[in-house]
Amino acid sequence: MTTSREQTRLLPVADVELCVQEFGEPTDPLVLLMSGAAAPMDWWDVELCEAIAAGGRRVVRFDHRDTGRSTTGTPGSPSYDGGVLDRDGVGLIEALDSGPAHLVGVSMGGGIAQSVALHRPDLIRSLTLIAITAVGGVDHGTLPGPVPALAERFENPPPDPDWSDRSGVVEWMLDGERAFAGTLPNDEDRTRAIAGAIFDRSIDVAAAGNHWLVLGGDDDEDLDARQITAPTLVVHGTADPLFPLPHGEALAAAIPGARLIVVDGMGHQVPPRSTWEQFVPALVEHTGARGQRRSGGSV
Repeated sequence: MTTSREQTRLLPVADVELCVQEFGEPTDPLVLLMSGAAAPMDWWDVELCEAIAAGGRRVVRFDHRDTGRSTTGTPGSPSYDGGVLDRDGVGLIEALDSGPAHLVGVSMGGGIAQSVALHRPDLIRSLTLIAITAVGGVDHGTLPGPVPALAERFENPPPDPDWSDRSGVVEWMLDGERAFAGTLPNDEDRTRAIAGAIFDRSIDVAAAGNHWLVLGGDDDEDLDARQITAPTLVVHGTADPLFPLPHGEALAAAIPGARLIVVDGMGHQVPPRSTWEQFVPALVEHTGARGQRRSGGSV
């Protein structure tokens, strides 16, 4: 099996090129990993991608527009609305030309995955929704808001760094990861390495903030998670400071037949290394019967 980190290319999608990186055999079922807002592909750890690929999956991670090596515009002046990010997801699945995909989305990526499943169910084999609330179909007024510390951070956000200062940007990203983490130990050296890779790879790391200017700005019709027909796995942490656990519980209850996995101590984040023994086998099982490689290897 090939899991080279060098299988990176730019794919034309609508009016942009999206940078994608692939792991595993091209003939295996496609698992498409979708990052959160302002987040390039790097937050999906390479070793996590390799572990999923070892379960007999073709794993693709990618940079949203305005992040990483994908088409990048002017910071502070996005030329699109939030619905474009959803449509990029549709276009990317079509451009990968592998038939229906297993979508795995964290945070905003989980919202995109729900939107794609509702608009284009023909493109979806399954959904895995991580650290996200329902796009609609539940009474959000009955669900808890962000924890007080995070709510205060939203009210009084820390200043932007000097975007040309690598060390300053890395520490700024690390501070953000701390704010959204749960109670599990945080490998800060690993986080710094990922943040450094983002700085080094990005065309303009400041442009990722454009996502925050367009979220919620789509004029599309109301979406209803209760109408999702794809087999769905909901993965939610007990210590998510943005969407506390009742959001994950409500999402799983809304989608017919959905299964909920509760991860003790996980925050609002891609499942960290300490959770992989729980997360990876569950994901491999959810994305098909070929849970183990034909050679008999295991995850």
